Amino acid sequence: MADKLTFYTNPMSRGRIIRWMLEEVGQPYETVILGYGASMKGPEYLAINPMGKVPAIKHGNAVVTEGAAICAYLADVFPQANLAPANNDERARYYRWMFFAAGPIEAAANAKAMGWEAPADKQGMLGFGSMAHVLDALEFALKDTPYIAGDRFTAADVYFGSHIMWGTQFGTLEKRTVFEPYMARLHNRPAAVRARDIDDAIIAEQQKQQQQ
Repeated sequence: MADKLTFYTNPMSRGRIIRWMLEEVGQPYETVILGYGASMKGPEYLAINPMGKVPAIKHGNAVVTEGAAICAYLADVFPQANLAPANNDERARYYRWMFFAAGPIEAAANAKAMGWEAPADKQGMLGFGSMAHVLDALEFALKDTPYIAGDRFTAADVYFGSHIMWGTQFGTLEKRTVFEPYMARLHNRPAAVRARDIDDAIIAEQQKQQQQ
């Protein structure tokens, strides 16, 4: 598609996930860096995302927010990147675990980061139940497969895998043996390396400017 692709982000945000996804897609895109505060909450960006949060993309006239939705959208509109599975069994796993990351994994990790833990008799009210339930589900999802949807890498690995890598790095998810080979496969992908290098370079430049 010839429509212009614009990426709204901050290099110290969940936008790093979408940067990786864009590098996997391989299409040209423009980056708009937003600072926390005035620019992210200003009227120009609120017209893109009324939540005043990143990431977001604009593709032609289409606006997509929310990390999982952006990953799924990009995989669909750029099928030549081969990032969405074609057969139903893999497609089912693709959607299941991508949106499991957007729901239970993120909610459980945030609850832990905030020091919240529901009493046992209230866990049924929560979509994630408990952190133990989430970790057991993650282990179940990865125990017999190299990638989350099957034998090949998909957009679901970008989103699902990012949550596991960040969670284990920052201590909101317990490290389990089954995670290690999976994270290594993702971490070393050329697109993942490029994305990290781009965002890290932006952070370094911002820090340099602040010191001047």
